[in-house]
Amino acid sequence: MNHPHHRRLLITAGPTHEPIDAVRFIGNRSSGRLGVELADRAAERGWPVTLLLGPTHLSPSDPRVEVRRYRTTDDLAGLLAEHQPACTVLVMAAAVADFRPILGPGVLEGKLKRSGEGLVLRLEATEDLLAACSARRGPGQFLVGFALEPRDRMLSSARDKLERKGIDLIVANPLETMEGRTIEAVVLGRDGSSHRTEGAMDKREFGAWLLGVIEGAVGVRDSRTMD
Repeated sequence: MNHPHHRRLLITAGPTHEPIDAVRFIGNRSSGRLGVELADRAAERGWPVTLLLGPTHLSPSDPRVEVRRYRTTDDLAGLLAEHQPACTVLVMAAAVADFRPILGPGVLEGKLKRSGEGLVLRLEATEDLLAACSARRGPGQFLVGFALEPRDRMLSSARDKLERKGIDLIVANPLETMEGRTIEAVVLGRDGSSHRTEGAMDKREFGAWLLGVIEGAVGVRDSRTMD
């Protein structure tokens, strides 16, 4: 087990915005609330925390949380490459774009004009950030991913993702979680463990609950004893 002083939590939260032109973007409905709550609860319990936060109006209330902002998937990829080596636990709660527009030369300098014919956007796949983090993980690093899926296939998709991405824990929750203030989730571990919330929880309470599951999995008895 690592010395407590060497423990550090890295959390990604919020949506990504992928530009279409200088003013428009493709985004998603993630508020970042869950990752922000998790960061606040962790700081309260003595974890050094870095939060990589996307374009959202929310921000952590605990001043001990170190916040770095990103906008695009590429921005976030750069921040992860910079901050992952120092963390003990990485929680990938951000809702990262799977696709981004292919932009022609000069498009980002201006605004596309309205035309009667409409507009066709061509999209390309973005980098799989969770897979990249898994591939470069250091010894003893613990990775937590999320699966946002329709209820009928939530658990099977989450189990598949857990194996495919080579991570340690996955938080499976239904699609309606994204804009909601509450969450009900099942957390599946690579070791076969399973933890389920007792019905829907406020995201603040869920942050504390999930942190408890993570601490149990990485062997932290009580992180409040940490400096």
